[in-house]
Amino acid sequence: MSSPAGGALGAVQMTQAAIAPGAWLGLLGGGQLGRMFAMAAQSLGFRVAVLDPLESCPASSVSDLQITADYLDAEGLERLAGLCAAVTTEFENVPAQSLRFLGEHGVVSPAADSVAIAQDRIAEKAFIASCGLAVASHVALHEPRDLDGLDAGLFPGILKASRLGYDGKGQARVATLAEARGAFAAMGGVPSVLEKRLSLAYELSVVVARGEDGYALTYPVAENLHREGILAVSTIPSVSASEAISSAARAAALRIAEALEYVGVLCVEFFVLSDGALLVNEIAPRPHNSGHFSIDACVTSQFEQQVRTLTRLPLGSTHQHSCAIMLNLLGDLWFRDGTSSAREPDWRAVLAIDGACLHLYGKTEARLGRKMGHVTVLGERQQDVRAKALAIAHHLGVAPWP
Repeated sequence: MSSPAGGALGAVQMTQAAIAPGAWLGLLGGGQLGRMFAMAAQSLGFRVAVLDPLESCPASSVSDLQITADYLDAEGLERLAGLCAAVTTEFENVPAQSLRFLGEHGVVSPAADSVAIAQDRIAEKAFIASCGLAVASHVALHEPRDLDGLDAGLFPGILKASRLGYDGKGQARVATLAEARGAFAAMGGVPSVLEKRLSLAYELSVVVARGEDGYALTYPVAENLHREGILAVSTIPSVSASEAISSAARAAALRIAEALEYVGVLCVEFFVLSDGALLVNEIAPRPHNSGHFSIDACVTSQFEQQVRTLTRLPLGSTHQHSCAIMLNLLGDLWFRDGTSSAREPDWRAVLAIDGACLHLYGKTEARLGRKMGHVTVLGERQQDVRAKALAIAHHLGVAPWP
C-alpha cells in the first residue's frame, strides 16, 4: 500500500539489530554521490571508508579513509570487508561480482542481484514489464540479424547500449533502419535496445527509500528537464503532474522496489506522454541527481536515508517543507565566455539570492558536461522559487527553461 503523504509500504517492525554509530561504513565509488553519503553518515556518527581507483575522487576529502584500488581488486575488497560493518555503492555500474563478494562477508545494500538488473537495459525493461508497468515500445538487439525485419513503427527511435550508459552516453538517435544498422555497428555490435522515440509532455522521477524490513517511503515527485541527455533542472513538487499521475508514479516506484526486494535508496524515472500515459524509463539503484533537493528541502535527505537503510535504522520523514528547484552545475559554466581557460563562476551572485543553497563537489578540474555541483533554490511558493532560480541561471549563464 502507499500513503499520499509519505508513500509508505509494508510497515513492518525492525527485527534485526541496527548498526550503531561509531561503526565503519564502506562505500564503493567516490564520486559526488559518495561524497554526500559520507557527509550524511558522519553527521550520524559513523566513519566512512571509500574504495575508488582515483586518489582525488570527490569523496576522498570528506571520508575517514580511502582505499585506492580497482573495484575488482581482491585485496582492496577484502580490506573494505574486514573493516566495515556494512557496505553500499554510489553508482550502478560497480561490478555486481564485487557486491556479491562483499555480501558474503557482511551487510551489503543494495544487493548484487538488484543492481545487476539495473545495469542491463534489456533485463531492466523485461523486469519492469513483469511488474505490470508500461515501458516504451522497444526491441532487444544482440547481433546484426536482430535488425532484420524490424517493425517500421519503432522509427524514429533511440539506440541505447544495454550496459554502461548514463547521462546520454552510449545512445544514438536513428530515423531509419539503415541508420540503426550504422549506429549498432558504430557501438561495436554490443547488446542494445532500440526504443521508439516518443513525444513527451514531461519527465518525472520518484526516489524511494526501503528498509530491510520492507518498510518504504517515497519522496515528492520531481519534474525533470534534460539537456543533451543530462539532467539540467528539477522542479519539486512537479508543476505539470496531476495528483493522479503523481500517485501512480509513487505507486509504480514502490512496486518496483518491492519486486526487487530492494534495500536502500533507488530512483525510478518516468515518461509522461501527451495523452497522460505514464511509462517507466529506467531504474537507478542509488540516490539520484533529481533527489538532491532533499538535502535542503526535506526533513531527511536521500543520503541520510541511504545511511539509515544500510544500518537498519528507522527511515526518516520524507516531508518536503519548502518548494524547490534544483539546477545542475556543469563544467560548461567555467567556460561560458568561450575561452579555453576555466574561470570560476560568480558564486557571490548566486549566494546573494535568498533561498539559494550551493553544493560544490570538490572536483579539481572543470570539463564540459562534467557535473561540478548543484544549487537548490527554496521558497514558500513555487512561482517565487522559479523567479529566483531563473535569476541564478542568468548570473551563471544557464539557459532558461519554459
